[in-house]
Amino acid sequence: MANTSASQGTHVAAHLLSLAHPPATVSRIFTEKVKLRPLHLKPGENPTPSGRAYRRTLRLQAASKLKKKRKPQPLSAAEKRATGLHSIPSEQQKYAIFEPLHQLWTGYINEILGPGRPISGPVAAKLASADYHGALVQVARSRCTSRVGVKGIVVKDTKFTFEIITEENELKVLPKEHTIFRFEVRDDAEADESKDMQVDKAAKKILVFELHGDQFQHRAVDRANKKFKQHFLPDL
Repeated sequence: MANTSASQGTHVAAHLLSLAHPPATVSRIFTEKVKLRPLHLKPGENPTPSGRAYRRTLRLQAASKLKKKRKPQPLSAAEKRATGLHSIPSEQQKYAIFEPLHQLWTGYINEILGPGRPISGPVAAKLASADYHGALVQVARSRCTSRVGVKGIVVKDTKFTFEIITEENELKVLPKEHTIFRFEVRDDAEADESKDMQVDKAAKKILVFELHGDQFQHRAVDRANKKFKQHFLPDL
């Protein structure tokens, strides 16, 4: 209280209040109105930015807007390999897993061939541009003799290779270069008719085709949009 009185005695406001109020009221008013009065400061003004800083701000704003509008960039080939985006996990490299895919492909290729199976130029062009994911292919001829006879379901058709799953649940990569692949298509119409007539399975019509890998070095998506024409190949 002595400190308060001393501080009040040295302050002009306390002296003026003591002329009109008792000491208790003076102490209360002085504490509330003078000591605890909030001090409002005028906010400082930002310095005027230089022309260089202003242009930099505009560039950053434009880059931010462009980044928001820009579509996400696709992964590069190296990033796809590093992440294993298109690789098949070892636990899924099972022949039984891809058998339904082969059944779907059989129906797909039968639709391309059509009824009666007339193998004409347009049909051959469709076969050349068809998708062979799910086809059951076998190496008929190859410069690498160890690959001859390898058979499996195509799980990946790249530009230069076929990746197949064999019945032994092995994933094999077969180069298309200097290799001839063979695949068979069973005639569903003939098969249904033979069932009705109870004909032996040997009498069912099976079409056998051969793919020359040297002339088949295209990605599946590129073959779908490519027009194939008949021409003479001197190496065949």
